[in-house]
Amino acid sequence: MKKKLFVLVLALMFVLGLTAGTNAQEYSFELEKEIVHVYYNEDGSMSLDYTFFFKNNAGAHIIDFIDVGTPNNSWRFSSVSADINGQAVKISTDYQGSGSGFAIDMGGYAIPAGGSAKVHVYVGYIDEVLYPNDEAEDYASAVFGTTYFGGQYVTGNTDMSISLHLPPGVQPDEAIYYYPSDNWDGNQEPISKIDENGRVTYTWHHASANGYTQYQFGVSFPDKYVPASAIITPSWLEKMGLDADTLFGLFICLGIVFFFVGIPIISSISARKRKMKYMSPKIAIEGHGIKRGLTAVESAILMEEPLDKVMTMILFGVIKKDAATVTNRDPLKIEVAKPIPEGLHKYEKDFLAAFADGKNNRAVQRKKMQKVTVDLIESVGKKMKGFSRKETVAYYKKIMERAWTQIETADTPEIMSEKYDKALEWTMLDDNYQDRTTSVFRHRPVYTPMWWRRYDPSFGRSAAGKSVSVPSSGGKSLASSMPQLPGANFAASIVGGAQTFSNKVVGNLNKFTSPVTQKTNPLPIRTSSGGSSSGGSSCACACACAGCACACAGGGR
Repeated sequence: MKKKLFVLVLALMFVLGLTAGTNAQEYSFELEKEIVHVYYNEDGSMSLDYTFFFKNNAGAHIIDFIDVGTPNNSWRFSSVSADINGQAVKISTDYQGSGSGFAIDMGGYAIPAGGSAKVHVYVGYIDEVLYPNDEAEDYASAVFGTTYFGGQYVTGNTDMSISLHLPPGVQPDEAIYYYPSDNWDGNQEPISKIDENGRVTYTWHHASANGYTQYQFGVSFPDKYVPASAIITPSWLEKMGLDADTLFGLFICLGIVFFFVGIPIISSISARKRKMKYMSPKIAIEGHGIKRGLTAVESAILMEEPLDKVMTMILFGVIKKDAATVTNRDPLKIEVAKPIPEGLHKYEKDFLAAFADGKNNRAVQRKKMQKVTVDLIESVGKKMKGFSRKETVAYYKKIMERAWTQIETADTPEIMSEKYDKALEWTMLDDNYQDRTTSVFRHRPVYTPMWWRRYDPSFGRSAAGKSVSVPSSGGKSLASSMPQLPGANFAASIVGGAQTFSNKVVGNLNKFTSPVTQKTNPLPIRTSSGGSSSGGSSCACACACAGCACACAGGGR
């Protein structure tokens, strides 16, 4: 009897141990890859197509349910379907995440500890996802936020791709994309193409994203491609990405001071940074290869160099071509040659037109230079169609570096001066060109170029130094009228002249660039985001005047 009782106790302890071990198991998995396709349809609705690649960690709870959040309550349950490794599974209303959504019942295809599976989910109809664009008339906007799972469940990185497909009929030059949310470390500019159905598509990719963070992406397109009734006019709370409860919480937690002072300051900093992004969206139907033949100025536009630098590059170009002369440094006055020489680029002719009247009205000059810039950006955009921007930028950066290398390794001052004269505009593509110019020329004499007197009105033969005749590396004689300058003086004149033009003519760079950006790459609508968590899921959704189309998913049960 005692022996039987002892065996019974051991069996009971074994069962309890198994139960305790089972209860101790928690969800823990890797989201190795996530592919999202967002379709904005001609009826104004949105369709979502998710593909998740899950790997359940060893010793973890089986993945038996997956909660998938929806942007709002305006979706059709009948339009939802899912499959695991190609095998259809049930959709359940037993959603345990925050907000609205549904659950995938994995059934007999639950992912065991150490197992992997491909989970495909399709939501065919979601309404109320488009909003008016307050900063681009007759445009509709939408913001999509990626689904994400609870951080306590997800391990490792996620190879993530997000593709936004615009409504049928939207033309490439009508489409606008916005830069992703600040927490996105993947490509800022999407890969732009036309999909197999002829729809404009923007795709962002990040090989080391994660499954527990929400990333946001935005697009705009003419509202004529969707019914007017599909565009939702948000309340003032929605424009700020808030509901009544969240607003109350903000007042309690952050205080009135932060709400009215902190947020505007942060938004102002973000908007100022964004205004400098003046390049218009590019559609590359082919999207391959390098666009050769761009000038240094056009390359600067492609690289989105600051516009004061671009204008200074044009100034140097027209001076070198004997089309303009700086007659006074302070206040800066530029005299345009009459007639202007042949062979100037259109942007150079338009630039000269801004100074042709000789009245030195800065406001008028800035307005005309802004028009020059807008036309130049559009011209570069047309030239880049069908070519890879990434490859082209890399190509011209190599040209810039090669130019600097030739200058820095020149054997003699005269060769160095000659190389710099030819490559001046290309050297300015260097983000650090001012310091680099000073460093290279500081301790070496410089033979001034033939156009120097048109650039520096204070420069004279007697004051500058003596004229010399020196042999070039090829054994030929350089022009005897080329005086020498101490390298430090030469560098200071180049850098100082650029700064003077920027400060005196261009003025405040942000104010100069903003009107350009409004025409070539309109600013995105400001959005706000909030987050909440419940059980094994978390969800954050930005719903503001630019649009709302966020998707959230639970992290298991």
